[in-house]
Amino acid sequence: MKWRSFIQDGNRYHLTHLNPFDWHYRVKTGKGRSEWVCKFQVTSSMHCFTREPFPEEEVARNMWYEGPREKRVFCFERYELSLQLPGIIRTLGERKCYSTPRGNFFAIEPVTLNGEKAEYEVYFRIPKATKRTMRHSRLNLHVQSAYARTGGYETSQPKKTRLDLGEIARKKLHGR
Repeated sequence: MKWRSFIQDGNRYHLTHLNPFDWHYRVKTGKGRSEWVCKFQVTSSMHCFTREPFPEEEVARNMWYEGPREKRVFCFERYELSLQLPGIIRTLGERKCYSTPRGNFFAIEPVTLNGEKAEYEVYFRIPKATKRTMRHSRLNLHVQSAYARTGGYETSQPKKTRLDLGEIARKKLHGR
């Protein structure tokens, strides 16, 4: 999905950095396995730059962003942080990734917001490969949401199990 720009008070907030892109990840292996390349088609949801309204919040009409399935409040903080997403995704192989009980994954990027340290949590899913995509070592990686764990989002992180992206890709390519 290619996201259209958000315009507010004459300012245009481009979202082209969240357009789909291909990423080739070289999977390093050990234990007698040979190195291989996994091709990801990366997409992002509007949850990377929008949020739900806070309880009893009166949202101005010009702050709503309408996507194909839902309407949410444009979030300037999420938008600014989303500018880092392509770089974060392209370095997932070097990062600690965690699985959640819901079957998705997340990575954490330390950030500074308003002089305070915070954790930018990037949630993504990688669906199982189909027969066609399996032959070409191709997977989809969909960024479901990304936000800083701050006052508005104080709930604790889900119980996490650490995984390597290469291990995730291998399992998904084998239908698990």
